[in-house]
Amino acid sequence: MSWDEAFTSRYDDWSADMTEDIPFYVKLAREADGPLVELAVGNGRVAIPVARATGRAVIGIDSSPGMLEQARTHAADVGVELVLREGDMRELALDEPAALIYCPYRALLHLPTWADRRRTFERVAASLRSGGRFAWNAFALVHQVAVRLDGRHQNEPVPHTIRYAVGDNRIDITLDEGGTSSIWWATKNEWLGLLDVAGLQLEALYGNFEEEPVDDNSREYVFIARR
Repeated sequence: MSWDEAFTSRYDDWSADMTEDIPFYVKLAREADGPLVELAVGNGRVAIPVARATGRAVIGIDSSPGMLEQARTHAADVGVELVLREGDMRELALDEPAALIYCPYRALLHLPTWADRRRTFERVAASLRSGGRFAWNAFALVHQVAVRLDGRHQNEPVPHTIRYAVGDNRIDITLDEGGTSSIWWATKNEWLGLLDVAGLQLEALYGNFEEEPVDDNSREYVFIARR
């Protein structure tokens, strides 16, 4: 997993403007009859509203001790229950099959290779109950945006610079104060291929969290799959 702990102290600021995905994942959680699992739970940004809305504990898995500590603190502050576990999503194993596994905020893009993602999808499929759902979102790469942002310093949401390594499908995000986190983009067909090899069925693919269809102007892929 590519996560630089230097990002942990700035994550609240980094993610503060990302709110439109929360109602989407809350809706799925309310429809789920069984355990709820969030991969890359981070600071609990989504898991805490899900737990509050459903009145159920959310199992949150993350590879970052610093992010898990933030999630633990935030959950305690608002009085909701998260079952937090340090672990690698590629090695996902649950005590009980889940009704919903979800991975918000493009976190699957921190997996660098097809093999890493395939392993994750296979573990998700093995960890879902029959009829259980897997949901995630990822950006649709827009080359014009990449050209505009490559190498450009930005002050929002925190001072940072983005660089694109096209040969590796990689984006490096470097904070001014130090720390680089990398993500690897994927195409729509690559995501669909991962569902196929994992034995999961596509239920829905949207172009945004308002559940509009994907078209040539879409900037996001929002997937729901079912076991």
